[in-house]
Amino acid sequence: MSVDPLHREVGPDEDGQRLDRWLRKHLPALSFGEAQRWARTGQVRVDGKRAKADQRLTAGAVVRLPPPALPMLEAKAEGRVGARQTTAEEADFLRGRVLLETADLILIDKPSGLAVQGGSGTDRHLDGMLDALKRHPDDERPRLVHRLDRDTSGVLALARNARAAAWATRAFRERTTTKIYWAVTLGVPRPARGVIDLPLAKRQVERGGERMVAVDEGDGQTAVTEYEVLAAGGPCALVALKPLTGRTHQIRAHLAAIGTPIVGDLKYGGQAVDLRGQGLPRRLHLHARRLTLDGPDGRRISVRAAIPPHMAQSFDRLGFDPEMDG
Repeated sequence: MSVDPLHREVGPDEDGQRLDRWLRKHLPALSFGEAQRWARTGQVRVDGKRAKADQRLTAGAVVRLPPPALPMLEAKAEGRVGARQTTAEEADFLRGRVLLETADLILIDKPSGLAVQGGSGTDRHLDGMLDALKRHPDDERPRLVHRLDRDTSGVLALARNARAAAWATRAFRERTTTKIYWAVTLGVPRPARGVIDLPLAKRQVERGGERMVAVDEGDGQTAVTEYEVLAAGGPCALVALKPLTGRTHQIRAHLAAIGTPIVGDLKYGGQAVDLRGQGLPRRLHLHARRLTLDGPDGRRISVRAAIPPHMAQSFDRLGFDPEMDG
């Protein structure tokens, strides 16, 4: 390996890791947004070529970092990374969200409103608190292996070490895991059980901003979601959803595309899904209800997260049973 500190080789235990996550592993002071910008502007290269932030790295590949990374590398080597320290209150809060722990994995119930990773203007985020979940001070720092939107609550998996993270990343990428989400929708999907098979692409929309929209086949990425209506009450329905692909905002975009957007999802449903006048909180009603997977040791793991307080309020108003199957 070259002595040039800005060239780093991808290790065997990092095979398959996303570039943006690899960057943040080696540069703890680097924000998620900055890692994305480095890739987007071509400042970081993989084997001499431009690379997207979500590109999967292969063992032995050489990553060329931009000059601004040098002080971050030096700070890491000297133990002065400068990352915000997790408070005792935050640590207790996070430990209280743990649903299940194994030798390899930690399954937590992420609350609505907590970002998974940092970005512009985001100081408090899950990734910045993960030291609190180490069993011993000398343990590796737990790692994120998939994401939930800031306002989506529910089951999120973490890996205890690099080996488990490599395994879990492959499991999520190869869809050997099963994720079930619950959503409260405005309107009732028809038929009551079906498959939404609509390609998605990011598009600029009116009033600025971008969002995922359904497009013609060939113009976007394949996106498939299975769904089942569990209950209906008033103008709303409780829908269980299983995404068979993992596109950004897939469930939110798919439900909006079939005319039944998620309550509180103003990005995809507009003001129509603000149902405060009917006693429902103005927050996103999307919850990662259950995650099932076979752990690295072969043991079957299945955990579910109770619905968050704002959805519990809506369930009570609509007459939905929070303990129903689905």
